[in-house]
Amino acid sequence: MSGPLLPTDPARIGGHRLLARLGAGGMGVVYLGRTEAGALAAVKVVRSEYADDPDFRARFRREVETARRVSSPWAVPVTGADPDADEPWLATAFVPGPSIEESVVRHGPLPARSVLALARMLAAALREVHAAGLVHRDVKPANVLLAMDGPRLIDFGIARATDGTAITSTDLVVGTPGFLSPEQAEARGAAVGPASDIFSLGCLLAYAASGRPPFGSGTADALLYRTVHDEPDLSGIPTDSTDSTASTASTASTESDASAGPVGGDGGDGGDGGDDGDGGVDLLTLLRLCLAKDPADRPTADQIGTVLLVEDAVPRGEQLAWLPEDVVRGIADRSAEMLALPDIEPTVAGTQAPDTEADTAPDPGAGPEDAEPASPGRRRLLLASGAALLMAAGGTAAWAALRDDNPGTSGTRRWAIGVQADLSGSSRTAGEAQVRGARLAVEQYNSRKNKPFELTLKAVDDGGSAGRAPGAAKKLIQDTEVLAVLGPTTDEAARAVLGTYDEALLPLLSVSAGGLLLTSKEYRSFVHCRPSDAALSLPMSVYLMKHTKTTERAPALRAGLLQDRTAQTYAQESAGINATMMRSLGRPAYPRVVPAGTRDMGPVVTDMLRAGIGSFVYAGYAPGAARVARELAAAGFDGPRLASQAVIDPAFLKSAGEAAEGWLMTASFVDPASVPAAKAFTAAYRKRYDAAPGYYAAEAYDTVNLVIQELLKTTRGTGGTGSTASTAAARPPTRRKLVELLRASRYKGITKEFSFKPEDGTFAGWGIFLHQVEGGRFRYLGEAPSEV
Repeated sequence: MSGPLLPTDPARIGGHRLLARLGAGGMGVVYLGRTEAGALAAVKVVRSEYADDPDFRARFRREVETARRVSSPWAVPVTGADPDADEPWLATAFVPGPSIEESVVRHGPLPARSVLALARMLAAALREVHAAGLVHRDVKPANVLLAMDGPRLIDFGIARATDGTAITSTDLVVGTPGFLSPEQAEARGAAVGPASDIFSLGCLLAYAASGRPPFGSGTADALLYRTVHDEPDLSGIPTDSTDSTASTASTASTESDASAGPVGGDGGDGGDGGDDGDGGVDLLTLLRLCLAKDPADRPTADQIGTVLLVEDAVPRGEQLAWLPEDVVRGIADRSAEMLALPDIEPTVAGTQAPDTEADTAPDPGAGPEDAEPASPGRRRLLLASGAALLMAAGGTAAWAALRDDNPGTSGTRRWAIGVQADLSGSSRTAGEAQVRGARLAVEQYNSRKNKPFELTLKAVDDGGSAGRAPGAAKKLIQDTEVLAVLGPTTDEAARAVLGTYDEALLPLLSVSAGGLLLTSKEYRSFVHCRPSDAALSLPMSVYLMKHTKTTERAPALRAGLLQDRTAQTYAQESAGINATMMRSLGRPAYPRVVPAGTRDMGPVVTDMLRAGIGSFVYAGYAPGAARVARELAAAGFDGPRLASQAVIDPAFLKSAGEAAEGWLMTASFVDPASVPAAKAFTAAYRKRYDAAPGYYAAEAYDTVNLVIQELLKTTRGTGGTGSTASTAAARPPTRRKLVELLRASRYKGITKEFSFKPEDGTFAGWGIFLHQVEGGRFRYLGEAPSEV
């Protein structure tokens, strides 16, 4: 999705008039640009701090050179570049459609016939890449855009020549875990050739056909290990290429799937896939060939198009039958949305943004003489833009007079804290609790006398989804009153907006989202106000060591560890940490994994009990935990049964019934009604909302009070104790400064003590608690043990 330009964005780059932002990350920004001839382009601009690094500039120059060597209708062409500019840039033809990743998230997996057509066209693109002596090295769903006439392969940022020397270290894994080859995963250097791209293509096609990566999700290390040692999960992918809707997801493990043999003149050894009857192989056979562990067993890009997929799968002219109707409509809608630019904002002239730390305010010195000469069409756009009229008519004085934070326009400054939450989706209970807890903190602050500023709370609903999250973030980022944001509620929404908040340097404080992927990259504005989901597993091993003592005469029994892949990353993180901890404590677990969608837990539970386990740890969501609980209860197992906070869900109590009794869970939240320090909060919450505080309400209350604490520090020494003059003189810190203050802060709240690692904002405290099912409800037990 496109977004408006920020006031500090340049107006032009390399002959392109910049129209909007297409995306931003830690290393640069991608803009939508228009040439003098009217052609649209995606203009990638590298931040100046990276451009100052000779190695980085060399890599960028290589990206430009390699991208220019590829000529294919299915690869995005380079239209211009200047790798030697102060801020290096690269322009490619603009494709307004969504990526395969976005399309699958929104519309679901593609039918087999569409995936085969996709395979044919992308293989043609890779054939040209390899013919140019290059290896792309990052073929993944996010790097393929869908257009009306077919896909477009993008991003040659880490491509390299097959006969060249890599600038990166020889032992560095390059690519995206989950979509790279075994030779990439093991950093084999020169062994990473064209066959590596074919393996990645297989991963991409499997994702497009099933909606999930073939090697699951989780931490990078886990994905790399599975890529090298495990067979891909291809369950549910049909053998009949003409009808994928007739196939249902298999619940059987695919661990025993054999890799197909090398490609022969007849399409190779297709295993049970067989021939599709048209002289080509079916989708499942193609995937097995592409995903062979040995590079020598994989087909070449040319073989895929000339031997394996001999039917004409490429769309011609207006023929768009290769994609389902809803995807075609999605491409059209996305294209219309991306190209709808009714109010192109004026920007600061030149290509160098001023370093003022005024993150959202325009340059007050930019007058009408700084703008480009307006064509008739451009003039209409300027007249439609209130910001343009303001800047042209009044300059600095007019801008200051209409800003809400102008200290001369009212007696008390109003500063705001935002909350981005799920208020209408599946996590709305947690989202509403966070908004209520945050609002209570703001209202209590505003009731103080002699306060140096007044606060307001601004909440936006993202439905807990990645699709709606960017729009919600945009509202808060563009509101100049908002100094910090609490949220989002879900990991999915958080992953979708972390880069956006990072680009705006608006502090984002997470209370409930907890996946390790949120902290796998060093964001500049993220403050994690809770331990990660993986950290929640640490006390489980400690608890088991304390409660399952071992002696020479009575050695402790092994713990059973069940990972339910239905929970994807969440389950993988929990199982991985538990396995590592138990092994390090000298009590290796008996691990088992069940495929996503498994409903019959009887066989795996029976196997684990036969192995003689004395305790049980479940890694997954509440529905699967309930099935396991019923099976364990039916078998008479009464040893310790543990899970993480995703199981603290009414659905677990309802579905498991009496079998839920005794289950112990770790969590990042408390039950404020059971915490003495939260007695006053609980009473105030009940009075304000006529209800008991839900989970995360007290954590949100603490987090907002943490922000207030740091804001108050910035107003000390401004003079006075709350008079109109002194409150008007109080000015908020810049968003950048507030990030620094928050990351360096310590705060003793009613739920836990908050502290962070200043370099990346990750939570540095403990903050893990125990809950146990007693009498058909979850009872809060207190802080989880941290030492054996």
